[in-house]
Amino acid sequence: MRKDGGGLIFLMIAGEIAKKLKLPFLADMYAHIDDKYPVLKEVVPNDIPYDTKSSFSLYINHRDTFTGITDIDRSLTMKRFSDLSKKIEHINDGMATKMFGKEFRSPGHVPICVASEHLLDSRKGHTELVISMMKMANLAPIGSGCEIMGDDGRALSKIKAKKYAEKNNLTFIEGKEIVKAWKKWSK
Repeated sequence: MRKDGGGLIFLMIAGEIAKKLKLPFLADMYAHIDDKYPVLKEVVPNDIPYDTKSSFSLYINHRDTFTGITDIDRSLTMKRFSDLSKKIEHINDGMATKMFGKEFRSPGHVPICVASEHLLDSRKGHTELVISMMKMANLAPIGSGCEIMGDDGRALSKIKAKKYAEKNNLTFIEGKEIVKAWKKWSK
């Protein structure tokens, strides 16, 4: 992802996992402490052109990482977060939060994005698309990803992304295909 993607590498999780771990949205945290840190009132994400709210939560590192930024460290953080999400599925929220704290520190180098509670019915971002696919495949509702950047510094065009997928023997799926499948599956 770092070499071929070039965009921010992040973790995408279902809302129910965030709820169990009591993970806040960064924008909500900022709103609750902006009296102490007035700059947070100035940088509030209230003008996002594609959405009403940022899905970013905490940035984490696994406690077994060194700096947290290396590919190995970020991979470990994402893998262990996925492992933890399976362990906490049937335990109480308080214990889940403690387990999370024992394994992870924040701030870190892996941002967590939380999917909208109503998934593709309310938001159609990368996070919701990935979490919807994971649920349809009956897999843990966690994914990782990054935007593929072009040489011009912009997100890769759909045409170039399709060519990249073909060249690298990858499946190319458009968001609208996922939305269509989700509507059928979630009825």
